[in-house]
Amino acid sequence: MSKRKGKCVSDVTSVKNRRVEAGDESFNDLTISPTGDIGLIESITIKNFMCHHLLGPFQFGPNVNFIVGNNGSGKSAILTALIVGLGGKATITNRGVSLKEFVRNGENTADVTVKLRNRGPDAYKRDVYGDCISIEHRISSDGCRTCRLKSKSGQLISNKREELTSILDHFNIQLDNPVSILNQEMSKQFLHSKSESDKYKFFMKATLLEQMKRDYIHIKHTKTVTREQVERQEESLKELKQAFLQKKERYENLSSFSEMRVALDNLKKKMAWCLVREKEHLVQQLKEDIEKEENNPKHQDNLQLCQSKVTQTEKKLQNIQSQIDSLREEQDSLSDLKLKEQVKTSSKAHKEQEVVYIRALNKLRQSEQEQSLLQEKINKAKASGSLNSEGETAYTRWQQNLSSLKEKLAKLENTSTELNQEIKDKQLALFKGKEELDKLRLEEKNIQVSYEAKLKRKNQLLASRSNKLKRFGDQIPDLLDSIDKAFTKGRFLKKPIGPIGACINLKDPSLALAVESCLRGFMKTFCCDNYKDEAVLQELMSHYYPKGSRPQIIVSPFTEKVYNIHGRRVQHVEYPSVLDTVSTTSPVITNCLIDMRGIEMVLIIKEKETARKVMQHGRPPKNCREAFTMEGDQVYTNRYYTSDFGMAKYLGGDLEVEIRMVESELENSSAQLSRFRLHLASVTEDIQRMEGKLNGTIMTLKKTLASANQVKASITELENVEEEQIDDISSLIEVAQENQQKIESEKQTVCEAKKELDERRKTAEDVDSKYSRVRERIDQLSEDMEPLKEEQVKLEADCVKQERNLQILENKLKLHKDNIHTMRSVLTQREEELKEYEAKASEISPERQEVDRSAKSIDTEITRLRKRISVQESSHGDQEQVVREYAEALANYREKTNQVRDLKRFIDRLDNIMSDRQNRYKIMRRSLSVRCKLYFNNFLIKMNCCGSMMFDHNNETLSISVKPPGRENDGGNDMRSLSGGERSFSTVCFILSLWEITESPFRCLDEFDVYMDMHNRRISLDLLLELSERQHLRQFIFITPLTTSNLPKSNHIKIHKLQDPERDKT
Repeated sequence: MSKRKGKCVSDVTSVKNRRVEAGDESFNDLTISPTGDIGLIESITIKNFMCHHLLGPFQFGPNVNFIVGNNGSGKSAILTALIVGLGGKATITNRGVSLKEFVRNGENTADVTVKLRNRGPDAYKRDVYGDCISIEHRISSDGCRTCRLKSKSGQLISNKREELTSILDHFNIQLDNPVSILNQEMSKQFLHSKSESDKYKFFMKATLLEQMKRDYIHIKHTKTVTREQVERQEESLKELKQAFLQKKERYENLSSFSEMRVALDNLKKKMAWCLVREKEHLVQQLKEDIEKEENNPKHQDNLQLCQSKVTQTEKKLQNIQSQIDSLREEQDSLSDLKLKEQVKTSSKAHKEQEVVYIRALNKLRQSEQEQSLLQEKINKAKASGSLNSEGETAYTRWQQNLSSLKEKLAKLENTSTELNQEIKDKQLALFKGKEELDKLRLEEKNIQVSYEAKLKRKNQLLASRSNKLKRFGDQIPDLLDSIDKAFTKGRFLKKPIGPIGACINLKDPSLALAVESCLRGFMKTFCCDNYKDEAVLQELMSHYYPKGSRPQIIVSPFTEKVYNIHGRRVQHVEYPSVLDTVSTTSPVITNCLIDMRGIEMVLIIKEKETARKVMQHGRPPKNCREAFTMEGDQVYTNRYYTSDFGMAKYLGGDLEVEIRMVESELENSSAQLSRFRLHLASVTEDIQRMEGKLNGTIMTLKKTLASANQVKASITELENVEEEQIDDISSLIEVAQENQQKIESEKQTVCEAKKELDERRKTAEDVDSKYSRVRERIDQLSEDMEPLKEEQVKLEADCVKQERNLQILENKLKLHKDNIHTMRSVLTQREEELKEYEAKASEISPERQEVDRSAKSIDTEITRLRKRISVQESSHGDQEQVVREYAEALANYREKTNQVRDLKRFIDRLDNIMSDRQNRYKIMRRSLSVRCKLYFNNFLIKMNCCGSMMFDHNNETLSISVKPPGRENDGGNDMRSLSGGERSFSTVCFILSLWEITESPFRCLDEFDVYMDMHNRRISLDLLLELSERQHLRQFIFITPLTTSNLPKSNHIKIHKLQDPERDKT
C-alpha cells in the first residue's frame, strides 16, 4: 500500500472530501454534482523520454481531448509520462519495471513536466502555488528521480515527495485506479479474465470501496490494539494506585515524625547519663579491686616458702655431691692404668714363654726320634756283619751325587720361581693393557654415539629450516598430520595438543637454556583430554616410534582457563618465575606444566652467585621450591646441580648460529674420534706384542718344570738305591754321637725354658690377684655410689622443679605488681573518661537524669527509633518532598484514570461508529452496484444488445453477460465469445458505468476503439461525448490511432494530432 493510500480515512471526509460527497449524494440522486475546477491537466512536456527526444508541450482542454497518431508517434508515451510525472511507479504503466528504462538510449536523463489546474475555492495552497501547479520530474539513467514542485510563476516551492502526495490526495487523483487511467494492457486483462472475483476486485478498486474496506479493517485492528493497550493500562493503573496509596500513607505518617524525634532526644539524654553511671560503677569497682590486690599477701608468702624449699634441697644436694666426690676420688686412685698394663704385660710374657717352651720340647722329641732311628740302623748294620772297607767310599759318592742333584733342583726351582714372577708381571701388564683397551673402546663408542647424535641434530636443524617441528624429531610432522586426519574423522573427542615445546614461546630468548633445563622431560610430551583419546594417540604413535621410545602422554581434562594459582605462586620483585617467562598457545599447556612441573614455584635467576645467595644464604622466597640460572644450573636450598647442556636444543632462537655451533662440534668430535682410533690401534699392537712375549715365557717355564721333574725323579731313585746299600757304620756312629750331644743341649734348653715359664706364671698370677682385688673394690665403690647418684638425680629434679616454681612465683609476683600498676593506670584513665562523660552528658542534658535501665536496652531502643526514622526518611524523604510527591502521585493517578476512562469511552463510541459505518458501507456498495448495473444496461441498449451484471457481495464475485443483437436466445454469455469490437464496446460501456458512479478530475482511455468496427466506434464515441457533456467540468483524454474526422465541431473538444515517427518518414 502506498503512503497516500495508507492514510487513515476514519470518516472518509478529511482528505477525500469529494469522494465521500459523491458517495453520500449517491443515496439521494443518480447524478454527480462537481464542485470545482481543480486537478485538470493543463499541459504535458517530455524530453528524452522513452524513444522521443522532445514532445510537447501539449496544452489540454478542460473537457474532451483526443490524442491521435500512428503507432510509434508517442500516444502511449504521453500517457506513460502522465503517470510518471504525477509520481507513479514504473510498474503501474505496464511499460517497464524500472524508471531507468524510460530514459532514451544514449541520454543520461529524461525530463517530464505536468501542469495541474489549481483554481476555485477548493484550490490547494493557492496563495503559494497560484492557479497552476507545475510538477517537474527528472529521471537519471541509474533509475533515480528528483521531483520539483513550482508555482505558476516558476518559483520552486518544494522538492519533497510528501508534498506531491498531499496535492494528489487533495485533487483526488489515484494513478493506479483504472477509472482515472485505463491503458490497453489493463483493459485486455479485464476482458480476458476468467475469474469473476478478479472482475469484482476491479469494480471495488475503481469505486474506491476496496480502499474503504482496507481502511475499516485497519481501524478495527487499531481498535483491537488500543483495547489491548487499555487493558495493559488498567493493569499499570493498579500499580499506580498502589504507589499512590503508599505515598498517601507516607503523607499521613508525617505527623509521627516529631514524636519519634522527641523520644529519640530523650533517649539520648538518658543514654548519656546512663553511660556516666556505668563509668562511675566501673571506677568504684576498679578501686575496690586495687585495694583487694594490694592487701593480698598470697604471692609473697608462696615465694618465700618456695625459696626455703630450694635452699634445703640445695644443701642436701651438696652433701650427697661431697660423698659421691670422695667415693669417685678413691675409685680414680684405684683404677690406675699401670696395674692394668702390668696384667696385660705379664700375661703376654707368660704366653710367649709358654710358646718357647713348647717349641723346645717338640724339638727335643724330634731329635730323640731321629736318635732312635740311627740307633736302629747301627744295630741292624752290626747284626748283618756285611760291612766292608768300601762302604765308606760308596756312601760318600752317593752323598755327592745326591748333593749335586739337589743343587741342580734348587737352581731349576729358582728359575721356575723367577719365570712365574715374570709371567705374573706380564699378565698384570697385559690385563692393564686390555683394561685400557676396553676403556678406549668404550670411550670411542661414546664419542661415536655423540658424533652420530650431533650429526642427527645437524640434520634435524637443517630440516627445521623449512619445518620447525622437526626440531622435536623427524617423525613429529607426520605424526601431527595423522592426528589432524584422525580428528577430522571423529576419532578424538578432543584434539590432542603437543608437543609441549612447540606450544611454548619465550618472552626473553636469553633464558631459553634455563627454561629448557626446567622443562627438559616435557618438551616432546603430548596432552590428551581423556584415556580414550590417549589410546587412539598411542595407536598413531606406534606407526612412527618403537614401543619404549614414544613421546610421553599426559591425560588431564582440558579447561579453557588457566588455574587460579594466586595463593601458591612465587612472587619476587627482581626475578621472574618460569610461568612469567613463557607464554603458551593454549591454557591446557599452562595447566599441564603447573600440574606436572610446578612452573609457578620455580624462579629464573641469571647469575650463579645471585642464585646461591637467594636460595641458600638465608630464607628463600615464599613458595619458591627451586631456581635455574641462565646456564641451566639447578639450585635448591641445600644443593646445587650443574647443567650438562651448553645450549638450548628445542627453544633456541637463532637457527643458523645453532647449526654453525653443531657443525663446529661435529668437526671437533671427528678429530677426537680419529685420535682415539690411532691410539686404539697402537695399544692393540702393544697388547699383541705382550701376548707373544708372555706365551714365550710360559713355554720356557714349562721346559724348566719338566727338567725339575726329571731331577726330582733322579733324586728319588738315588734315595731308593741308598736304602738298599749297606750303611756306612762309622758315619752312622758319628751322626749318632752328634745327635746325642744335640739332644743333651736341647734338654738343657727345655729345663731353662720350663723354669722361666714357672717364674712368669707366678708373676702373672700375683699381678692378676692384685688386679682382682682392686677390681672388686672399684665395683664395691660403684655399688655404694648408685643409691647416692639416684638420690642426687632425685634431688636435682626436685631442685629444678622448685627453681622453676620459684621462677613462676617470681613472675606471678611481678605480674601481680604490674597488674596493680596497670589497674592504677586504668583507674586514672577511667576517672578522666568519667569526667569527659560527665561533661558530655551535661552538654546534652544539664540536669542529671535518673536512669533505671541498662545502656544496652536504651541503645537498642535508640537503634530501633533511628531505623524507624531512617526507614521513614528513606521511604518518605523530607516533608516538602513527601507533600510534593503525594500531590504529583494524586495528579498522575487521576490523570491516568481519566485517560483510561476516556479511552474506554472512545472505544465504545468507536464500536458504535464502526457498526454504523459498516452498515453505511454496505448500503453504499449496494447502491453503487445497482447504479453500475443500470448504467451498463442502458449503454448496451443503445447498441441494441442485452446483457446483465450480477454482483455477489458475500462471495465477492462479479459476473458479466453480454448478448449481441440477434443472439438474445443463445445460452452462452461469456464475453470472450464476442468479437474484438464487441468486447471493446463492452469495455467502454463498463468504464462509462464506473465513470457515472465515481469521481475523478480527469479520465484517460488508451486506444479504446482499436478493435471496434465503425458502427460500434460511432456509438461508443456518441456515448463518450454525451457523458462529457453531462460532466462538462471533468476532463477526458482519449487516445486512438483512428481518424477523428467524423467528430462534431465543438468548443469542448480538442484534438491533438501527433506527427508520424521519423522511421515512417524515411
